[in-house]
Amino acid sequence: MYARSLGDDGAELRPLEPWHAEEFLAHLDRGREFIGQYIAFGAGATDVDSARVLLTAYADKRTADAGSLHGIWLEGKLVGGVLFRTFDAQQGNCEAGCWLEPAAAGRGLVTRAVRMLIDWAVDERGMHRVEWHAASANQPSVNVARRLGMTRDGVLRESRLHQGIRHDIEVWSVLAPEWRAARARTAHNDH
Repeated sequence: MYARSLGDDGAELRPLEPWHAEEFLAHLDRGREFIGQYIAFGAGATDVDSARVLLTAYADKRTADAGSLHGIWLEGKLVGGVLFRTFDAQQGNCEAGCWLEPAAAGRGLVTRAVRMLIDWAVDERGMHRVEWHAASANQPSVNVARRLGMTRDGVLRESRLHQGIRHDIEVWSVLAPEWRAARARTAHNDH
């Protein structure tokens, strides 16, 4: 399987597979409170079997071309991940997302990993629109959308109930022509 470098800090993006269940559970346990502040991702994975069920569900989504899960490893340790929560190749729309344990926050890992996912979705799969949904209060996630050059399409007011609190959800997106143009500008400025 692949392992793609995310930079010179020892970070890699790799597939997150059902056979990673023990490592995935240990990672979730290290970051469960931090991860669960705004999203329910992994909340039901409380033992190896339930962790495997979650990973298998995403393996099945990948097989059905409907989503995928990718782990972020830092110096050989699983510290987070990125995903296509939804992936509709026929319509050319998908939604990317992320989670991260606190020890790995603030290093730009998610931004670099999502950039790699968007490159693949646009260039290899012909996706036209990539969305990013984040609770308005989740500033690190909102900042990822900004760093990626996404446009805030709007706010779904109090649309997500999480841990007894109704959260506003911001919807951000980037269209394939915008993504390609921004990448070309970056490449031109690097020369």
